[in-house]
Amino acid sequence: MARLAVVSFRLGGTDGVSIEAAKWVAALESLGHDVTLVAGEGEVDVRVPGLAIGAPAPARAELEAALADADLVIVENLASLPLNPGARDVLYEVLAGRRAIFHHHDLAWQRPTTAHLEGPRDAPHWRHVTINDLSRRELASRGIRATTLHNSFDCDPPPGDRDGVRARLNVGDRPLALLATRAIARKNVAGALSLARDLDAVLWLLGPSEDGYEAELDALLSHSRVSVRRGPQGSIHDAYAACDLVVLSSTWEGFGNPVLESVTHRRPLALYPYPVAREIARHGFTFFDLADRDGLRTYLGAPEEGLLARNLAIARRHFNVAHLPARLDALLTESSITSPLGSHRGHLPVP
Repeated sequence: MARLAVVSFRLGGTDGVSIEAAKWVAALESLGHDVTLVAGEGEVDVRVPGLAIGAPAPARAELEAALADADLVIVENLASLPLNPGARDVLYEVLAGRRAIFHHHDLAWQRPTTAHLEGPRDAPHWRHVTINDLSRRELASRGIRATTLHNSFDCDPPPGDRDGVRARLNVGDRPLALLATRAIARKNVAGALSLARDLDAVLWLLGPSEDGYEAELDALLSHSRVSVRRGPQGSIHDAYAACDLVVLSSTWEGFGNPVLESVTHRRPLALYPYPVAREIARHGFTFFDLADRDGLRTYLGAPEEGLLARNLAIARRHFNVAHLPARLDALLTESSITSPLGSHRGHLPVP
């Protein structure tokens, strides 16, 4: 058993980094490791306020004390998308000469608003893990070797309350298209509205408006004739159960969890082909292009269960959270928790 610390800006929330970090924590604890959560905000074991996005950097002694007992530190996006450069720099100082895994969800140069910021650094005894091959290759071009470990998913999620949620949303028999993301500029809400209009569907915007997008979203909605619902109703499983179609209209995602969540909840997906979406689709999934109105109308008129079953079988093989403990066990072995640093780079084995 090892003592592990997971550190980030925030943990325990509903953002993508927190969700994936929680899956890692559950897998690591299932292997018998002791895991401590350290972050600036959220549901954590040790709160270091200076780690939060936009906060003044923490004192080195404070962060050293929070991480003192850890045999290995897992850094969740704090150095990948440096939204608190001061905290990142203090963390680098604290981790000098120590074993660490940097789990990269987003990289600074992949977003226009952060492209000017410094990318990840490397040092002896540090390992780098990306959630897609695109980021792995981009790190390699900058002299940093990394391993791809795609996000993983429960392939047998609990059933949701379809009838109850649809009744509360008052959608009747109309198709319900779910946009299961926050509302920010790169989520391309306009593309989702256009699709819903052409399919005569109700559009459900599940997440909140963030990053100063409120005024633009209000303008979009006020000029649209689409019937729109806002905000959660029950659990995420209820949301997928209630919808007839999942929409991911984003122009950029580091991964895009709704892609696989649509598969595991057995729902068709209308997808804008952002780069990592194409990487995911190459595993053999069948998705609808956001522009394929005719194909989507045909499917909604006569749903094909075989397509959904084939997609789910692919997810079980390649994106199954049941495989995550074995993959992380291999990663820890290579990171000298149970053996010297290994030379393997690339993809971790599928058990």
